[in-house]
Amino acid sequence: MRSVEFSHVSESQITRAIVDEFAKEFESYVESDVIIVGGGPSGLMAGKELASKGVKVVLIERNNYLGGGFWLGGFLMKKLTVRAPAESILDELGVPYKEYSKGLYVADAPHACSKLIAATCDAGAKILNMVSLDDVVLHNEQVSGVVVNWTAVSAIPHEIAAIDPVSLESKLVIDATGHDASVVKKLEERGLFKTRGQGAMWVEKSENLVVAHVSELYPGLIVTGMAVSTAYGLPRMGPTFGAMLLSGKRAAEIAIEKLKL
Repeated sequence: MRSVEFSHVSESQITRAIVDEFAKEFESYVESDVIIVGGGPSGLMAGKELASKGVKVVLIERNNYLGGGFWLGGFLMKKLTVRAPAESILDELGVPYKEYSKGLYVADAPHACSKLIAATCDAGAKILNMVSLDDVVLHNEQVSGVVVNWTAVSAIPHEIAAIDPVSLESKLVIDATGHDASVVKKLEERGLFKTRGQGAMWVEKSENLVVAHVSELYPGLIVTGMAVSTAYGLPRMGPTFGAMLLSGKRAAEIAIEKLKL
């Protein structure tokens, strides 16, 4: 390879570019149409669908990576499965897969996850990593946003650094936090909803039930993915992700109906 000479840029310019552009973007998303909590497959899918329709959407993820179990596949073996008809989503994303048996498809997990992340970003959804849910914003018995803090703050003893969170307002919030159902649990803490807890594994039942139960669980709060399972006491499904993708799509449809777009 021939030698390359990069443009002359100082260290301070690089720092200034990062700070300036992040501040502008963060300020613009203090108010949005939809906040999605959780960057797993259902949250990413909902974000992609909403942003592609022109909805102003911001997704917060507590980890420094996106995709949740979608990135890892089953048992750290980087292979994931989807059951028909969810292979249509893989087709839509341009993810290669093979039919392992009738109605059961296998794909490379990092490839599928990368495609979904890229599609979500390309659609215009904004993502905040290392940001954790601290609480919900409640106005007139409606979820109207979330209270957030940097994930790293939780590692600091409260006695040493009491770092106050900040609030992000929105017209709707989508709980895509997986098994934790973190947003729903904030309502439960206030006696506004009682989660039933996730049921035992039963793939044949779980995926159909999860998609069917995607809903506005409380005014302003839509649940999707495995948060649906925890909220309604539905069976778990393991490393098959069709319901995650289709429930994210369904959550976006409900949000669009609520926003009257």
